[in-house]
Amino acid sequence: MDSIIQIIAKELGRSEAQVSAVVELLDAGNTVPFIARYRKELHGSMDDTALRALAERLAYLRSLQERREAVKRSIGEQGKLTDELAAAIDGAATLAEVEDLYRPYKPRRRTRATAAKEKGLEPLADAILTQKRDLPPPEALAAPYVDADKGVETAEDALAGAGDIIAERISDDAALRKALRALFEKQGVVRSSAATEEDTVYRLYYAFAQPVPRMQGHQVLALNRGEKEGALKVAVDCDRDLALSAVCRSVLRGSTSVTAFLRAVCEDAYDRLLEPSLAREIRSALTDAAAEGAIRTFALNLKPLLMQPPVKGRVTMGLDPGYAHGCKVAVIDGTGKVLDTAVVYPTQGAGQKRRAIDTLKAMVKRHGVAHLAIGNGTASRETEQMAVELIGEVGGALSYMIVSEAGASVYSASRLAAEEFPDYDVNLRSAVSIARRLQDPLAELVKIDPKAIGVGQYQHDMPQKRLGEALDNVVEDCVNAVGVDLNTASAPMLARVSGLTAATAKNIVAYREETGAFTARRQLLKVSKLGPKAFEQCAGFLRVPESANVLDNTAVHPESYAAAETLLALLGYDKAALKSGALPDVSARLNAYGAEKAAAACGVGVPTLRDIAKELQKPGRDPRDELPPPILRTDVMELKDLRQGMTLTGTVRNVVDFGAFVDVGVHQDGLVHISQISDRFLRHPSELLSVGDVVKVVVLDVDEKKKRISLSMKQAPK
Repeated sequence: MDSIIQIIAKELGRSEAQVSAVVELLDAGNTVPFIARYRKELHGSMDDTALRALAERLAYLRSLQERREAVKRSIGEQGKLTDELAAAIDGAATLAEVEDLYRPYKPRRRTRATAAKEKGLEPLADAILTQKRDLPPPEALAAPYVDADKGVETAEDALAGAGDIIAERISDDAALRKALRALFEKQGVVRSSAATEEDTVYRLYYAFAQPVPRMQGHQVLALNRGEKEGALKVAVDCDRDLALSAVCRSVLRGSTSVTAFLRAVCEDAYDRLLEPSLAREIRSALTDAAAEGAIRTFALNLKPLLMQPPVKGRVTMGLDPGYAHGCKVAVIDGTGKVLDTAVVYPTQGAGQKRRAIDTLKAMVKRHGVAHLAIGNGTASRETEQMAVELIGEVGGALSYMIVSEAGASVYSASRLAAEEFPDYDVNLRSAVSIARRLQDPLAELVKIDPKAIGVGQYQHDMPQKRLGEALDNVVEDCVNAVGVDLNTASAPMLARVSGLTAATAKNIVAYREETGAFTARRQLLKVSKLGPKAFEQCAGFLRVPESANVLDNTAVHPESYAAAETLLALLGYDKAALKSGALPDVSARLNAYGAEKAAAACGVGVPTLRDIAKELQKPGRDPRDELPPPILRTDVMELKDLRQGMTLTGTVRNVVDFGAFVDVGVHQDGLVHISQISDRFLRHPSELLSVGDVVKVVVLDVDEKKKRISLSMKQAPK
């Protein structure tokens, strides 16, 4: 039997040495971002996604091995563990197979078979199952077991009890269950029907049938929710004759006096025990797969959302729209510091709207506001119209962008927001958050539970622990990919850095407030409870622009500083070269010198050397700057302005199984169905689209009443 290392190596197409190295690093307490960035030579430059897949598979296989041992221990304690059974358990490739093998020995609640055994009918069942050619008819076989004192009044009662015992044995047969499970998976059909006469959002599933292999994740989750809400009845069917044939083949041995009886028992075993159990298993497996798919989609969407290019260093005005309580306004400077706040009422008549514009105009001029960030919630449309009028009166380069408010109210009411802005009420905190989301989406969104950001589908139906872990991993990868300014980052941002915890992040902030700005990475070792291991894990992801050593403001790890300095000397730079800023010709010089030769001289591997060179080429670089900038607008368009055939530029806001939702600037995202994304076949829209992508689309249809917009990318000009 292959070892866990061998299994993972085969599945991932990696060498056993690389997989073994990653397992050792993980077991030693190293984080995935650290391993991905600073131990490339050991694992062949796997990225964080591949490493997390390896870690998840490792956890599953270890859990499988633990379960195998527990099952063998349990069966052994019953005195029923044979060498053959132990070998079968050791060879089981999935938890389901292990549970099938354990099923006959598993302690269970009282059943009809249990009652029959208590009546002494197991020998009768054993005799029938021999299916010997000289067996008398079933009634004659059963006659000696009639015992009124035991509750067996007639031969029919004895046969019924023996049948229950045999049916349970059939149901517990691991090989049969595996074969039937495969049949259900290949040929089963999921059906749903209406459980109510009312017209609901589930009407699409009132007469629905789909083969199990073709079930889509969003269909599974919709059926589950519809059933839970009492709108749908859901079942999994399989060809009964085909399934019964498989059951009979596993039991019957030629034609004997007990064949007809056993055939009836096979039908009972299938109808009463196997079919309901396997239908539940199939639905559970479909749900698990759909949940994993939805979690994967959520994670795929979250990453580009967090990695949206920031609009850096400009004074920004955040507008949190509202009706009764007005539009909350907050102006922040280029570093996110609050400069001014106000509340205006643009929706309460022409006079109030005029006063609102005058107030905002004065704030724009007083603080030099460059951009407006408008929340997309209630009264967003009216606020956008006011903003366009404001831009027309102010002139200059003032522009605006509609920003998702998802999670803003959660943050505003949190303890963190209260600590950050003790002097502002909840609504004004929300306006600050909206402004900061435009200025630096990652720094602001890390303060919010990822599940509240709203770029998935059916996220509330997911296993919350698994969803939380997956999304936390995405946030961690994004934060570490960008890097964090040690002197300006909030505690929530620092807590996402490799090797740091919420406690050490707070200790860093406390140290910073007490002693002043950090002037070197090494100062981290003076922070309470931040030891050498944590320093090793976090140092490369923290930036110190104020440091005299330029390398402290790069992704070069302190363990590689000597290598970086050696590389500079090899390539003909003096020690002061880095202080002048970027060295754009580093890569060219390295290629001319020879990467392998330079790596040997520097005492590091080639992947690490190339990473060092990339950082020397542009110290303090932000990978988000290489992405398309967000669309900033100066005019407004409404749903009624859209016409069939119109070409628009929009931003992808959400990617789901059946397509992508695109913001084209009319406050109602349009749907590009998966069939309208590309001429090529797509298994999932994420093959071509990510949240934040700027795309050209053509309007196919507009339903103003239902506020639905159908879009196509296939028909858009390239």
